[in-house]
Amino acid sequence: MSELRDFVADLLERKGAAVEALDPDGLEVLAPAPLQKAMGWPELARLGFGTERTHSAIPIGLEGDWLDRFGALLGDEGRWNEREMRPAVAVPAPSDPERVLDRALDLPNAVWRFQGMTATWTRCLMLAFRYTAVSDEKREGLIWLGFNLGTGAVVSDILARLRPALAQMPDWQAPDPATTLAAGPGWSAATLAARVRPLLDQQVRDSMEAFLRAMRRRLERDRNRVHAYHDDLRSSSLKRLAALVRAEGDRADRRRETLRVEAIEREYRAKLDDLRHNYALRVTVEWVQALDLYMPVQRFDVLIRRRKRERVVRLDWHPLVKTAEPPLCEAGLGLDRVRLVCDDKLHLTEPAGQAPCPSCGKPFCRACSPAACPRCGQASEARAMSVD
Repeated sequence: MSELRDFVADLLERKGAAVEALDPDGLEVLAPAPLQKAMGWPELARLGFGTERTHSAIPIGLEGDWLDRFGALLGDEGRWNEREMRPAVAVPAPSDPERVLDRALDLPNAVWRFQGMTATWTRCLMLAFRYTAVSDEKREGLIWLGFNLGTGAVVSDILARLRPALAQMPDWQAPDPATTLAAGPGWSAATLAARVRPLLDQQVRDSMEAFLRAMRRRLERDRNRVHAYHDDLRSSSLKRLAALVRAEGDRADRRRETLRVEAIEREYRAKLDDLRHNYALRVTVEWVQALDLYMPVQRFDVLIRRRKRERVVRLDWHPLVKTAEPPLCEAGLGLDRVRLVCDDKLHLTEPAGQAPCPSCGKPFCRACSPAACPRCGQASEARAMSVD
């Protein structure tokens, strides 16, 4: 609990409290009036963070609502920041840029040519989202997304490799004006939302896949159990009713069995409705934190050729992880390196971004025509997903 204790001590000191560390795993806090009111503590409080604590200490842990209380104290502080990252040791540029590009680029319907390489700075945006899925059980998780705002590439995997290094760097260096100017401007809110929404949706679905499989197994088990129980009751009642009909039994008895069958069927439908309500899935996703990272890169200029058209695209090699990022993707999630190049404007898309129209069968570029098929007007898959 030492990390939690250090976090709480630092937070309380920032809010004006006098804090003294006690052994083992304890804090003594002299809290100002606003902090007393927010946390529900007396003016002088002892906090315990471990299994061994004094009788008068307030137990603090990850359970309960303590994290929510500390989060309320933080408010929006620390939710967005910017940081300049420099390698501790200078990393030389790649000696064979074409070999690096050959590993990063896969263009089945076009060719590329290396044009040049420049040392520069780029701005990478790292976003953290928390999702909460509630059904018969609860599942929470964090999703990290990353974008290179200089090239437009998705760099979530590269930033995931950088996070341990970020945690180990003791000094926080804000970017200087020259670095900010070299990295270039950021994205507009509309552009960022358009890029984040489909990628976040897919990442949440992938993260929840195991949870959903287990939920479906439990639902199937409960549904089969309810069906078996009511099916036995209904079958027994139908047999008694059939026997009464064959024996030309009393009409009141037959009416009673008929009503019993109807009651069993109503109860069965009610139990299914209860299962639907119990297993209904509610997923909420909220933004947690954003970090602008200003990083040195080697920027490759690459000439793309498709038929008689040409286009220059940029792709960065990151010295901090010694890896080239995947190429820009202008239609699709852009998680892998395979790209198709369209005929009209040489957009780089995922293979699905130039698939045939499901209505008329004509292939078309979803970056050129994001809303609908240019031939038949059928709404494209991306547009339909946005509407849903």
